[in-house]
Amino acid sequence: MPSVSGVIAIDNIVIGAGQAGLAAAYYLQQHRAPFIVLEAADTAGSAWTARYDSLRLFSPVWASGLPGRPWPGSPWHYPTTLEAAAYLQAYAAHFAFPVVFGRRVTRLRPLADGSFQLETAVGATYRARRVLVATGPYMAPRLPAFASNLPTNPLQLHSSQYQRPSQVPGRGAVAVVGSGNSALQIAADLAVSGRPVYIAFDERVKPFANNHLGWLIMVLTGLLRAPGHSRLGRWLRRQPETVVSRDFIHLRRLTNVQFVGRAIAAQPDGCLQGQLATTPPLEAVVWATGFRPAYDWLEAPIFDTDGRPRHHRGLTAVPGLAFLGLPWLDNRGSALLYGAGRDARRVVRTLLQQP
Repeated sequence: MPSVSGVIAIDNIVIGAGQAGLAAAYYLQQHRAPFIVLEAADTAGSAWTARYDSLRLFSPVWASGLPGRPWPGSPWHYPTTLEAAAYLQAYAAHFAFPVVFGRRVTRLRPLADGSFQLETAVGATYRARRVLVATGPYMAPRLPAFASNLPTNPLQLHSSQYQRPSQVPGRGAVAVVGSGNSALQIAADLAVSGRPVYIAFDERVKPFANNHLGWLIMVLTGLLRAPGHSRLGRWLRRQPETVVSRDFIHLRRLTNVQFVGRAIAAQPDGCLQGQLATTPPLEAVVWATGFRPAYDWLEAPIFDTDGRPRHHRGLTAVPGLAFLGLPWLDNRGSALLYGAGRDARRVVRTLLQQP
């Protein structure tokens, strides 16, 4: 692609150096396609280092590797977040991917000639024929509308801000709101201090055995690879997400933890109302309520009314623009380390075939 005055031009740009972006880099390199990776942070896999200290991957090493380089150590190990970040950093270094750090993309727009222009927070501007957006699952914290009903005195943290119990001062009641694995782990983390913990958890969510046999069954039966548009995939997408049974059972056994059911309201006196019970006035609330799309920097007519990108298995209606690493991008494993390589191989191959 010809260079343009004041603009860095290259055929292919990957946005994000997490597992999805690095898997895309691997296959672009395999195809000998010119590319760079733009990463907002100063290291690859930085999203893992920002998570809470006690978090471990929900998949074992043998089901978590990226293409071309397995994890070091025992395949039966469930890595910590720091180990996951170290693996991704070593992966990028091993293949010497052209990652440009400190390049947060602030604007991406298609041009009349079919290429794309990318502007960054540091002022550098890039132009590419193809762009792979691999910024991970939706990253803007999502809170329920009733969160604003709480008074100012309970400390409120989103799970993306929580790292350790010492962040939550006092010894009084704290609530964790959410029905996923993060909610269970954070509630257990806080309960270790002995303070009363109330977890607003949807009772319809079912636990599953997150052990090697369970993972082997999911892999061998194809449950993780069932396309979202297939009959099985459509059925799976309608089901509530499962949680790790070990964490669920552990939390149920703690005497200072009470399940209050799915949160339905917050009260001006600092109490949180669940479907089963209401908490006392709280000293803190941790909202483990997930994330919402935040693509205000991406100027393309590809988003639905909720701000989610419309795509088919990662490919959008705008030629040359694709996504990786989204939940159910293709199948249940798409947002996991397990599924990053498979999706990247298909999307990169198809994208490179586009004129």
